[in-house]
Amino acid sequence: MQVEILYALRIILVTFLFSTIIMFLMRRIAVHVGAVDVARKDEMSRHIHKVSTPKLGGVGIFLSFLLGYMLFSEPSVRMNSILMGSFIIILTSIVDDMKPIRAIYKLLGHIAAAMIIVFYGGILLDNITAFGYYINFGILAYPITILFLIACTNVINLIDGLDGLSGGICSIFYITIAIIGFFQGRSGSLVMILTLIMLGATLGFLLHNFHPAKIFAGDGATFMGFIIGIITLLEFKGPALISFFVPVTILGIPILDTLFAMIRRILKGQSPFQADRQHLHHQLLGMNFSHTVTVLIIYAIDILFAAASILYTLKDPILGEIMYIIIFILVIWFVFHTTIISEKNPRFTRRLLRKFHLWRK
Repeated sequence: MQVEILYALRIILVTFLFSTIIMFLMRRIAVHVGAVDVARKDEMSRHIHKVSTPKLGGVGIFLSFLLGYMLFSEPSVRMNSILMGSFIIILTSIVDDMKPIRAIYKLLGHIAAAMIIVFYGGILLDNITAFGYYINFGILAYPITILFLIACTNVINLIDGLDGLSGGICSIFYITIAIIGFFQGRSGSLVMILTLIMLGATLGFLLHNFHPAKIFAGDGATFMGFIIGIITLLEFKGPALISFFVPVTILGIPILDTLFAMIRRILKGQSPFQADRQHLHHQLLGMNFSHTVTVLIIYAIDILFAAASILYTLKDPILGEIMYIIIFILVIWFVFHTTIISEKNPRFTRRLLRKFHLWRK
């Protein structure tokens, strides 16, 4: 066990140091090629920063990932598909960081990357067992897996609105998966190697990205989401429904924030993909929390999701379920007391509850 721990720390340390160093170079390259996020004052801008900041941080994470692969991973069809899909994702992000492209073109890139994972790598969510029922998706496994990968690819990018937010949430995910995998005896598996490589690479980026950020991930945040989707599908999908949703619940914050954003925009008659300033971090900033404190609060909430997943998987499923319920109640309370779904809250939510006889004066 001690040898396994030392090997894991070695992977994390090497990729962390390389990522930390290469971010200095990526900052210079980003400025040289014009991949800079210019400070914006328009109200619809999702990002909150007062100075222009170089992007391409996601490219630095990708390069650190490549180094980790060369040093610690072994060639395989699955690994080849991951490398090929990742290259498409990062190439699309570089183009978008230099000169924004239409969303449809980025989506086509994401679809192509997901199809490589599914059809060449053979990584599929093909069946689950839930509540005593076995469900085989059959031919639908292919579109379901592709849609899942596309969703993961974009969910991290959508929440990436504050310094250190996406990198921190991804790091919490990787740490949690590493803990679960280690105690389940998965130390030498592909999913563990990927997780440890990405943990080191992301922490190196986070060192430069925490407030005040010296570099942004840019559209390269999609790469982090893409790998998270793959890690979820690889060895953690298993035959049971809960083994698939455990890693998904670790991403509770970005998933819920994205869901709330889509509901909010649909209620306004807008496109669900239109940017706005009502995300979770905007809500907390509106409560007069500072930039850093807002990010730390979101970290803390995400750590609760992670702790519940660890408890459920490794220790006590009942205690894990209790934690999930408590978190769910807190989320509901937050929704009813903010404008994260509707600007008419809490009056809107009260009327909605009365309609279903769930609210009394």
